[in-house]
Amino acid sequence: MISRLRCNLMNSYSTSDDGNQTSPESDKSVMEPLADPKKFTKSVSIDPEPDSLDSVLSNPHSYPITIIPNRPTTYYGLTMHNGKPFTRQTSCRSRNFRPGSMRKVRRRAVFKNGDCNVLQKNLTRRRLRFLQDMYTTLVDTQWRWTLLAFALSFILSWLIFAVLWWLIMYTHGDLEELHLPHNQEESGWQPCVSAINGFTSCFLFSIETQHTIGYGVRTTSEECPEAIFMMCFQSIYGVMSSAFMAGIVFAKMTRAKQRAQTLLFSKNAVICQRDGSLSLMFRVGDMRKSHIIGAGVRAQLIRTKTTKEGEVMTQHFTDLEIGADDCGSDIFFIWPMVIEHKIDENSPLYNMSATDILNDKFEIVVILEGTVESTGQSTQARSSYINTEILWGHRFDPVVVYNKDRQAYEIDYARFNETTQVDTPLCSARDLNEIYKIQEGFTTPGRHKSPPISPLYSAKQQNVVYRWQFSNEI
Repeated sequence: MISRLRCNLMNSYSTSDDGNQTSPESDKSVMEPLADPKKFTKSVSIDPEPDSLDSVLSNPHSYPITIIPNRPTTYYGLTMHNGKPFTRQTSCRSRNFRPGSMRKVRRRAVFKNGDCNVLQKNLTRRRLRFLQDMYTTLVDTQWRWTLLAFALSFILSWLIFAVLWWLIMYTHGDLEELHLPHNQEESGWQPCVSAINGFTSCFLFSIETQHTIGYGVRTTSEECPEAIFMMCFQSIYGVMSSAFMAGIVFAKMTRAKQRAQTLLFSKNAVICQRDGSLSLMFRVGDMRKSHIIGAGVRAQLIRTKTTKEGEVMTQHFTDLEIGADDCGSDIFFIWPMVIEHKIDENSPLYNMSATDILNDKFEIVVILEGTVESTGQSTQARSSYINTEILWGHRFDPVVVYNKDRQAYEIDYARFNETTQVDTPLCSARDLNEIYKIQEGFTTPGRHKSPPISPLYSAKQQNVVYRWQFSNEI
């Protein structure tokens, strides 16, 4: 049809003078590219719903744009007058849309980076409760607020104690004109603190006292007991405030969340066959050379469930039995490992086929926990996979290779997310097990081995057709 449209389009400009026959010149013009492409420029109207079938049928001029995805950049060899190639208009139609397909994407509970997508509201006395636990609040808050609180804690304390020192000097009379430092020798006045001329001197003395700088100019005398008490109190407060703020900064820098940034989860999870059974797999890795001690992996399925009483539980958690190789959920985490969940009778994915996983709405949350070898602190890394992030019929590529030259195992993290397509039945694990049982029924001891069942098997008792399809995508 595309060839016929092109011929009709080009023949419309190459008719003869009498309208009955075409001349050799016109035939030659049809075969050769024309120099003026403006003759073929036609306006194409795009429907407000470009993916609908009616819009495509009602706009025949859009056939070359929609049907030919890999069309050459030049328009049948035509070039513009300035020598630049003639490029067609970019189609605004969605190439990911498929008629009749509806994907249900679940709202994430856990983001890919491990943050929980949870907001809280209508909390009573929220600010008061957070202020009562000031240490945890400052550790959990963002760095800009922590640094601001760090700076204000010192500046405000300097100002407050400077005001207190000024009041002590003022009440003792050290700020009078005859009692200032340059007149103290003549008047014989003994001040509470030497070398105090005003509020600025009190502020500098407050900084020196709180941080025990001691430049040797301003000193406390025995004249004022209140000045001695204030100096002791400010010294104690300065040590405590410095230790408190240093502890907050240290805890914020060494918390387990920062260690989790170097723990990796694969971008996608895969489903393929292992030892004849369907398995859900994902990969975990550690970028640091210091290992995670006692590493354990957990996985939970978040899915809507309706109870027998009719209660709809939209956030229902179900544990998935997972393991690495034959080691269970506790792993010796020295290199990236593929975590496997065998889809058997006890799995919540037992009745789900490739189409069901594509159209269903669920989320698989994976958690990696362990103890950091260098600090001894516990850490936890999280990630999640929704239905559109599960690749059916794929297998992870190996990333660990032994290097004979360096006499060590090398890990290629460039292939951490790489997968390979493998032949995998698109039916559910239940249907696959039933097919295996039927195949075993045809092969009994003492009898000739019957030919294997065709990939297209019709079960009349269940009124179901099992189709084993091996495709690149669903």
